Amino acid sequence: MITVDFKRLDIQPGYRILDIGCGSGRHTCQAYRCDGVLAVGADLNFDDVMAAKKQLRLHDALGEHGNGHWALSTADVRSLPFKDDFFDLVICSEVLEHIPEDQLAVREIMRVLKPGNTLVVSVPRYLPERICWALSDDYTNANQGHVRIYKKKALSALLESEGAKIWSTRHAHSLHTPYWWLKCLVGPTREDSIPANLYHRFLMWDIMKRPKITRWLEDLLNPLIGKSLVVYSRKNNLG
Repeated sequence: MITVDFKRLDIQPGYRILDIGCGSGRHTCQAYRCDGVLAVGADLNFDDVMAAKKQLRLHDALGEHGNGHWALSTADVRSLPFKDDFFDLVICSEVLEHIPEDQLAVREIMRVLKPGNTLVVSVPRYLPERICWALSDDYTNANQGHVRIYKKKALSALLESEGAKIWSTRHAHSLHTPYWWLKCLVGPTREDSIPANLYHRFLMWDIMKRPKITRWLEDLLNPLIGKSLVVYSRKNNLG
């Protein structure tokens, strides 16, 4: 699922875009669709990087890109292998909740971002995530080790402490929240739950078809139970 709203971002040809913690590459692929950019996906997990590579090659084969370039790297967000002020846009989606040294991670992200440019961070929203933690002791380990739950104020303070200025926030993916509550009730690693599997099929259908009724419903519910908190910020011009 795409958490970042690319329509909010003024992406120009020639931009270097970093998707740190890219996973299977959903945001890297979306960035690659932008006109004339370099989309860089980076993740600590080598298997995820290979999955992203497969997706990007599929975009190449189908011609679903903006005539730019892509690159991939195995990298630790706490020690990025990129020069200072290298990227025009950095996306960090559903990553910081996994990192014990989250301030160090944000410091590294800000280091490689050009002054005056945009960083988009998303994390699980506090209330839906807290309910998941309450419903299942196994939930955090099943999701590659969630070590904390952020409140909006705390995440904003963290970003601002490293030189970011917040310019917008939103909530996203409210239709995914009941699915994770259901998964927690039946067991987050179970694959034989009929209700959970049916709901997952509905979510996959919704992602592919994006009918107006579910877009309207999700927009209606996002302020209440949106699964993700998305924070848009800009690096201080002083660097």
